[in-house]
Amino acid sequence: MAAAQRPVATTFSRCVPNAVRGRHLFEVSSYSLNKGLGPGTFIQSAVFSVGGHDWCVVYYPEGDGTDGSDDYVSIFLKHVMSNTTSVTQLAPTMVTTVSSAMPPSNRVTADFSGVNPCWGLRKFMQKCLLVGYLQDDRLMIECDVTVIKGRPVLESQRRCKIQVPPSNLLENLGILLETGEGADVTFKVEEVIFHAHKVVLGIQSPVFKAELYGLLEDMQPAIFKALLYFMYTDLMPDISNVGGEEREEMVKHLLVAADRYGVDRMKVMCESVLAQRLDVKSVAATLALADQYNCSKLRESCIDFINSLNSTEDLQASEGYAHLKRASPDIIMEIWEKGTKFRKT
Repeated sequence: MAAAQRPVATTFSRCVPNAVRGRHLFEVSSYSLNKGLGPGTFIQSAVFSVGGHDWCVVYYPEGDGTDGSDDYVSIFLKHVMSNTTSVTQLAPTMVTTVSSAMPPSNRVTADFSGVNPCWGLRKFMQKCLLVGYLQDDRLMIECDVTVIKGRPVLESQRRCKIQVPPSNLLENLGILLETGEGADVTFKVEEVIFHAHKVVLGIQSPVFKAELYGLLEDMQPAIFKALLYFMYTDLMPDISNVGGEEREEMVKHLLVAADRYGVDRMKVMCESVLAQRLDVKSVAATLALADQYNCSKLRESCIDFINSLNSTEDLQASEGYAHLKRASPDIIMEIWEKGTKFRKT
């Protein structure tokens, strides 16, 4: 058990600003007539007031004249007059109509803030794209301004933070499986006895929930042990000490067991392992397995692998290919059809 950790003294504060929000709608009628005004030429809105401050929108139809802005429109918010010191935040939104209920797909938003008298976006939008936001040759610029007035209220207090140890639930469940403490169900696999807990198996597998007693046939003890380990820990067992071909066969057996007992996550993990280990000798047998147990992703990976081969002589000579032709003849036609499309592209 981890040693107890001493509490950490922590201070906490909160800033509560006093904000005033206003909105100004700036309509640019006969938008097409503004073409050719030249970079650096701007159109200015009427002055409006928000939070005791005066503002106006400055719009450059041909860009503000800086390098790289010629293909864009520029939009700025100008702080005309200030009676008190403040910080401002604004979010201009370009829309096709005055209505603020337009769907998000019909509006373009840019957020910017600062303390200079005038700030904004030199490259707000490319002129060629802006045309899509016009209605009746009319551009509507909607500008929301939030003024934070006065000094924010500051709240402060002292907190004591206690370190919480990491969860060890999965580790404890694994130990519970290993020790068999409190087990209330027994399985016999060949001559090996396994003790488990109904509630854990029932949560993890709908099949186990329906059938929790009896002798398990067509199952190897090592495979059943690995299946139980996954159901208790949600982790694949460590099979790094198992040889290459033997490891692949074990993963295939685990896939079959996962399919049999409805442990879907484990089944997908087995598919992923097999897909990463495909080679000419094994791909046909793996494809037959994927087709038999409805592993669509693994099935697709196998067919793509076969179609990527420069030659299929070794594939056709493999034992798995002969089995594939007997067990799933329709797949051979599917491989041929997809291979023809693949070569055309």
